[in-house]
This record gives sequence, C-alpha cells and structure tokens, in this order.
Amino acid sequence: MTEDNIKVGWNLENTYTNLPELMYTVINVNPVSNPKLVILNGALATSLGLDPKALENRQGIEELAGNRTIEGGIPLAQAYAGHQFGHFNMLGDGRALLLGEHIKPSGELVDIQLKGSGRTPYSRGGDGRAGLGPMLREYIISESMHALGIPTTRSLSVVTTGEDIMRETVGPGAVMTRIASSHLRVGTFQFAAKWGSINDLKDLADYAIERHYPILLDKENRYLLLLQEVIEHQAALIAKWQLVGFIHGVMNTDNMTISSETIDYGPCAFMDTYDSKTVFSSIDTHGRYAYENQPNIAAWNLARLAESLLPLIHEDQEEAVKLATEKIGAFPEKYETYWLTGMGNKLGIFNIEEEDIPLIDNLLQLMEKYRADYTNTFRLMTLDKLEETVLFGKKDFDQWYEKWLARLEKQDVSKEFIQQLMQKSNPAVIPRNHRVEEAIEAAVNNQDYSVLKSLLKVISKPYDYSSDHMDYTSLPPDTSRPYKTFCGT
Repeated sequence: MTEDNIKVGWNLENTYTNLPELMYTVINVNPVSNPKLVILNGALATSLGLDPKALENRQGIEELAGNRTIEGGIPLAQAYAGHQFGHFNMLGDGRALLLGEHIKPSGELVDIQLKGSGRTPYSRGGDGRAGLGPMLREYIISESMHALGIPTTRSLSVVTTGEDIMRETVGPGAVMTRIASSHLRVGTFQFAAKWGSINDLKDLADYAIERHYPILLDKENRYLLLLQEVIEHQAALIAKWQLVGFIHGVMNTDNMTISSETIDYGPCAFMDTYDSKTVFSSIDTHGRYAYENQPNIAAWNLARLAESLLPLIHEDQEEAVKLATEKIGAFPEKYETYWLTGMGNKLGIFNIEEEDIPLIDNLLQLMEKYRADYTNTFRLMTLDKLEETVLFGKKDFDQWYEKWLARLEKQDVSKEFIQQLMQKSNPAVIPRNHRVEEAIEAAVNNQDYSVLKSLLKVISKPYDYSSDHMDYTSLPPDTSRPYKTFCGT
C-alpha cells in the first residue's frame, strides 16, 4: 500500500445541502501553493475515528489545506447575517468552507470546516485567507477551553500555505481545520428570517432541533422550546467563561452558536489582573464586549434569536412576542444560578446560599481594588498560600478572610473535601497572554514550534497542580501598554 492510499477514515455526510439553497453556496476548493502541516491534534483525530498518521501523509495534508476535496464531501460556504457591534449586516463564510459532516464512531455528526481556505461569494472584498498567528491562537485557546471543560469548537490541524498574506504586516498564510457540533449561529436564523420565507425558516429550525435537541422533535411548540434550550445552554456557557476570566472579544450574533459551543477565537484572551471592565479587542473602543458585559450581551443576542423565531412560535405576533419575552426574561436568573454555583465551588462552598452573594461580591471588589491576579488568587486560596497574594495583610481582606473561614466551618465536610472541590473548580494554569504571544512569535518568526507544544502540554491539564507548571503561573512583565489582540481578518 502506498503512502497516498492509507485511509484517513473520513465518513462524510452533507446534511446541510438539504436546507434551502439560499442558506449556502457550493464552492470548489481553492488550492494553495505549498501546504505543510505544522501541528496536528492527534488525540482529537483519534476520537473522531481518524488515523493521525494518514493525516500526516501527502493526501491528508492536501485535504487539510483545501487542495483536494475529501471523498464524499461537498464543500460549501454558509450564508448568515449578524449584528456586529450592534449593527446588522449580511455576512456569511468569507474565508471558510464546510467540507461536510463527519460521522464519529459514536454516530454523532460534527462539522469539518476549513478556515482560511480562500475567497467565497461572502468575502466582501477580502482575500479569504488567514494568517498563521491567528490560526495558532485559535488552536491554543480552543484547546485550552476544551481542557477547562468549557463547550467549544476544536482545532484539528494548522497547515501553512507557502503563501504570504497582508494584515498589519506581511506574514505566512495558514489554513486551520475546525471541528464543531455545527456552525449554526444566531446569525443563521437572522439571515433566514430576513431573506427567506417562513418555510425556509422552519426548515432551518427543524434542522437545528434534529442536530442539537432531537428530544424536542415531537414536542408541542418545539420552536419555543428550541429558544428555551439555547437560552439554558448559553446561560451555562457564559457563566463558565466568567468563572475562568475568559473574554471572547467579539460577541456578535454571528459568533453565538445554537449548540452553545464557544466559537471564533479572534481578539480573545484570559484576564490576568482582575478588572471587570477588561477589554482585549483592539476595535472594541467603547467596551461593548468587556468582561462585565458578556452576560448582558448574551441576553441581547438571544433576544435577536427570539425575534427571528417569532413567526414559528405563534401565528399571532402579539402572542409570539409574549411567549418569547417570557423565555428571554428568564436568562438573567439562569445565568446567575450557574455563576453563583460555580463561584461557590471556587470558594469551597458546595451548597450556595443567599448569604454567600455578598461574600462573593466583596472578594471580587477587593481583587479589583488591589489589582489581584484573578487565576492566581483562587489558585493560592486553594493551596492555602494567601501570603503569596497581593491581598495578604490588607485589613479589609483579613476581615473578609475571617468571614470566609466561618462560612466553610458551617459545612459538615472535611477540609480535604473542600480543597478537592476548589482544585476541581480553580485552574492552576491558563494560557497567559504573554505565553501565547511567545509561542506564536516563535512559530511565525522562527518556525520554532517547540514553545507552542510545551504550552499546549501544560494547558491540556489546567487543574493539575503540578510543580512542573509553576513557570506558567507567573504574571507577565509590567508594561505601560494594555494587552490588545486583533481579529486577524
């Protein structure tokens, strides 16, 4: 058997092509000149039922680069709309191709998408390509989110193209292969509601239910229940973001999935010093997507989904609005429940009570007042090493600390149980911004991927309180300029 005949293990369906034709455009692959595989997620490949060795061969690399179509696939660009920083636009996959839906050994369908694969009818004048740096950033952050237990799309591979692209500077181009439960977005429903018929919208909603919430298929008013399910899952997702200090950066409606997986890692980052107003995106000049605003923006986005579904929820618009409004109105309480439970776990409190809310709020206020590092504060509390935090010795913190100890003593559990709960809830390591930049710069400027691989190894076990990981808990050097990230488009 020759190298090229080794089977990767792809098993593709093309269910998206069953939707109305206005929802997508079939496109031929757009080859690149000299594809080279720079990183492959072997563990993910294996879990998908793929052969990592075959993906590393010439045929596999050409498929991952978009130089040849995977057998059984129908490459297409999806159409969708979106509110970008509050402004509604017609969008779509401007630099991505959905190759098909791969059937995992479990029978589950997952989207196989190339990002940076070239121009599409939705490119809006762009080149459709992606830079190596942003693709590596998405690989790092999405794999970190997965390890943290946060629903997310994942990165199977990054392939350089042998071609340079121009963004802020000239740099190497790359194509990333992204795995997702689906790429259905709030913006997908906005598109169907704006430019399609009611039947088109119904077909899309039925498809989403079948893909993600099949238990609803035989339920009465399944479209209202679809909205309810997305609200519930998004409340849980955003709470998980807040609990680890993750800031998405571009929470446009086209970046919110119906599956409630985190998607599109552009100007995203994890917070170091606790500041509720932290913004990392270079273009978010007014702080619309700041850390403290993420729950409210999620609710705003979900309201846009509700608006899109109104014709399906009830034939009487007034009644549809009433029903949808009731569901959207439940989001804040759902989010608060998930967040409070999570914060309780971070503090070793396994059964949150009303009296715990001011205890949590006061800690965050003290962290913000004294510019404490978010992740390290909880890590050191878990290790009972508060003397290493900037809070140590502060009178108001000492008072808070006594209240916390008194709260823990009310629980009829051992200290070991409390510490185990805290360790499972407080990551020891996150992908620190300076570490991410260090890995990207080594790869892009020197073709050195060892720094990247070392970082990935550490963040793959974020709750492992190993002494080997201590270097990755250190803070970035002081700088007069706040850390900024860019979307890469």
